[in-house]
Amino acid sequence: ASLWYVSDEGTLALMTGFYNQLNTAPIKAEALRQAQLAMLRGDITVKGNELRTIRGRIPLPPEVAVGDRSLSHPYFWAAFTMVGSPW
Repeated sequence: ASLWYVSDEGTLALMTGFYNQLNTAPIKAEALRQAQLAMLRGDITVKGNELRTIRGRIPLPPEVAVGDRSLSHPYFWAAFTMVGSPW
């Protein structure tokens, strides 16, 4: 769940990182934490019309593609928290 309004590209980036982390994280809460840390470190960014992650590139639709953007600011990832069972 998010605690405040978050941009579409920030949400897409975090959820992409979260689902990538679910493959290796022992619990969902850790997958979310790892995705947030990846964004903080700058491992997940928007370059041109692509979302770039450590696992590859994802083309973005024109409505979301805003040019080069760092997603390391907490605005893009800090609003999210795990609700329900963290397992």
